[in-house]
Amino acid sequence: MIQLETAHESPLEIRLLAKTSPAWISQVLEKFDLFLVDHAACERKASATAIQFVVKYPDRLGLVDPMIRLAREELLHFHQVARLLLERKISIGGDEKDPYINLLLGECRHGRDEHFLDRLLCFGVVEARGTERFGLVAENHPDSSLRRFYRKLTEAEARHHQSFVDLACLYFEQEQVEERLRFLLQREAEIVSVLKLRPAVH
Repeated sequence: MIQLETAHESPLEIRLLAKTSPAWISQVLEKFDLFLVDHAACERKASATAIQFVVKYPDRLGLVDPMIRLAREELLHFHQVARLLLERKISIGGDEKDPYINLLLGECRHGRDEHFLDRLLCFGVVEARGTERFGLVAENHPDSSLRRFYRKLTEAEARHHQSFVDLACLYFEQEQVEERLRFLLQREAEIVSVLKLRPAVH
């Protein structure tokens, strides 16, 4: 009989080292349709990434349930944002590269275990940045229904980024996770500081 590994809530938390510039929310509110197109793409890619974890690491049984649940929730969010776009008669858009994601994932080390840990933590950091930025939309958008929608998304993203940390702590020593998370948070702050602001999630 296969014994399932189960992740428990870790005492580690992702605390971003750099706040998003106020100029970002100004751009988002000014070009909200463009932001929605990018948001839809992010939710679709997040769902696919969760499934990819399950497929790429079939021996990590503790990933299966949380990653499939994450994939389903991200797919629901994609559907919800897609409906907002359809209501506005806007195309969902194609598949464009995200410079923020590419730079952050560029920090992932080689080696199966190292790469696995780094990818878990990178996507946890990505979800943490999404939590912060969706929170800004929830606070500042003039439409009350969209404020409510983004408040719910903010709560969901907070759960997601903690899940990635919990899974990292399931497979690696807490000290190892903490050290690597510290490094990736520093790099993420540097990436955010140099990237040009745009009406996009990242």
